[in-house]
Amino acid sequence: MKRILDFFWPAVGLIAVIWSVKLLYEKLLSEAAVDEKVRSILEQGSLWSDIKTIAAVIGDKLSDIPAHGYLLAGLSTLLAYAALAWYDRIALIHLKRERGISWLYISVCSFVTYALSHNIGATVFSGGMVRYRAYTAKGLSAPEVAVLVALCSYTFAFGTIILLALVLIGEPHILMPLGSISPHFALSETFARTIGFVLLGLCALYTIGSWRRFPPLRIRSFELMYPRLNVVARQYIAAPLELIGAAGIIYFALPEQGNPGFFIVLGAFLLSFSAGLLSQVPGGVGVMEAVFLAVMPGMPATAVFAALLVWRLFYLIIPLAMSVPVILLFERAQLAKASAAKTETPTS
Repeated sequence: MKRILDFFWPAVGLIAVIWSVKLLYEKLLSEAAVDEKVRSILEQGSLWSDIKTIAAVIGDKLSDIPAHGYLLAGLSTLLAYAALAWYDRIALIHLKRERGISWLYISVCSFVTYALSHNIGATVFSGGMVRYRAYTAKGLSAPEVAVLVALCSYTFAFGTIILLALVLIGEPHILMPLGSISPHFALSETFARTIGFVLLGLCALYTIGSWRRFPPLRIRSFELMYPRLNVVARQYIAAPLELIGAAGIIYFALPEQGNPGFFIVLGAFLLSFSAGLLSQVPGGVGVMEAVFLAVMPGMPATAVFAALLVWRLFYLIIPLAMSVPVILLFERAQLAKASAAKTETPTS
């Protein structure tokens, strides 16, 4: 069964990419063909020339984004990554291991962790490896790092649940357009709003458990403490901030004309980014475009594609490029420390 699952999830991800890219290409092709001159070029061209023509149209959309749009997108990126660093700090507070680990160290570790995991996929595994190397160097044990990784992942899920609940309550019609992707998403506004209240109820139950100081979960010698109110209170702030910042990148990169508003963009981001994570598609390529185009049918496909390119540049590509030298410097320092320790050890 394990060997089957090892092939199953990559196959699901591959199918999702192929289907999403096909849908995206068709949408972009029809959008570019609105212009008569472009349409005539597309009708006479090959697949490769059509792709280049579409890329030129998207390039025009990128140049249409004003300077203040890029500036606000950059500030939104800083907000998102600052909140992600707070995830790690919250987990360390839960473990009572925050002393002796500076905010700078936590921020750099978090930045590298998410820069890699967002691009590579398999977030828990790829992020866990970076955190293991970084935090064991600060004295944390392997079980403590495992709890830290799990709590960071839960904080993200917690923020997603909170904001998705608010979106479903405030904009319950957001799921209806997704019926074009799957009829299972075509839920009535009443049902969508009910789901939103149920999700808020789950968040309330989690908070009550912290307030009532639920006992820890014990598995043999391993003990998992229920997060206390000082941790939960921070999660209520940090998790939504990260998602608001990430969605803000896309919002500020979209044109004003036809923009459905931040709440709809936030909802589309939550649905599409979660779908991308579940499918394990690095960067949610194709999946995010499909969801955004379905949720915002009034927005030109090329404009949506340009905004998501800006998001991938600011949220994925630039952080990945910045994280590589950080990893090399860290590993070099760890190697030098190990060599020094070996040299100082007296031979018997």
